[in-house]
Amino acid sequence: MRSSIAVAAIGALLALAGCATDEPTTAASGSASGTPGSGTGEQSKFFVRAEYDKELALLDATATGPAGKPWEQVLNPAMVETAKFKKPGPHKVCFSNAGLNNPWRQVGFKAMQAEVDTQQSRIREFVHVDAEGKDQKQIADINDLLGKGCDALIVSPNTTATLTPAVEAACQKGLPVIVFDRGVDSACPVTFINPIGGYGFGHVAAEFISQKVKTGGKVLALRILPGVDVLETRWSAAKVAFDKAGVDVVGVEFTDGDPAKTKKIVNDYIQRYGTIDGVWMDAGAVAVAAAEAFLDAGRPVPPINGEDQLDFLRLWRDNKLTAIAPTYPTYQWRTPIIAALRILDGEPVSSPWKLPQPTITQENLEGYVDPDMPPLHYAMCGCADLPGYPQRWK
Repeated sequence: MRSSIAVAAIGALLALAGCATDEPTTAASGSASGTPGSGTGEQSKFFVRAEYDKELALLDATATGPAGKPWEQVLNPAMVETAKFKKPGPHKVCFSNAGLNNPWRQVGFKAMQAEVDTQQSRIREFVHVDAEGKDQKQIADINDLLGKGCDALIVSPNTTATLTPAVEAACQKGLPVIVFDRGVDSACPVTFINPIGGYGFGHVAAEFISQKVKTGGKVLALRILPGVDVLETRWSAAKVAFDKAGVDVVGVEFTDGDPAKTKKIVNDYIQRYGTIDGVWMDAGAVAVAAAEAFLDAGRPVPPINGEDQLDFLRLWRDNKLTAIAPTYPTYQWRTPIIAALRILDGEPVSSPWKLPQPTITQENLEGYVDPDMPPLHYAMCGCADLPGYPQRWK
């Protein structure tokens, strides 16, 4: 979970973070699990060592499922019975969405809508409610959907803890609930669908940067907002890697996903420290803005991570950056529709349903730079076989 970073639209959703500052503030020194004084601060309350270990192990796992369809594949499947939810169709499928206020979510939702179109003989009605990045609106949305005759409820929570009671209330109604993208603090949903997850993303990016930065090198960590599990786990995994490597994290800053704010933060750090040796990000949506801050200052872009948003991939290729793009694929938006129909057929599904999470590297970069798609498109949409491609995504 992820967000990328032409992305002024994301600012509206992520303004709720409320904890970004205009001036650089170095994170508190000391660490719960690493080198004191590394600048990474205390470990996140979201960090669970056992889950961290599981996700890192999944980075090397082989997926089961149809070849070439990663949105239907599963890593280490753990099947659960769903016979009690079996009912005749066609069905009414309802979706409570955290928001559509950034390009990642817009690209993903188009994939979900197109997947619904492919299943139109089995779905009589698809109801989508946009919470606009507001917890209280999403709670009200879910409560409202419970009276709308939904056969299955899909939820992408705005924040983890706050939305948990609303999801549990839906489960108590006997409705099959599928959570995806961001999780909740409950085991009541039939399944939780997402790629490997935040730990995997954060670890891959931080390991790359740590290997490119000398011991003691200055790293700036740019975050989107607090309190979202996938973002918190990205940062907590990065903290472990940075503490272990002994890099100097000179700042941990929230950007609100705002490109202008991102540039100002990076400029402030350049002015303060002269040299920044690496930039780690918990989401790639403002990766272009961060890189442009260095270019505008006449400085080389240090090792940096982004995501699979095409503007970043193109900037990376054209400027020969030292970069990596762990991904949080938008193809995951197809999977909840597929899962809902399987559950309503009474077929077992994996819980959790862990999807593959590819990484874009220098070696495979060119294969993902699509010249025909818009800058804010995500390369991992898994949408080329869906109705309306490519026009729907333009």
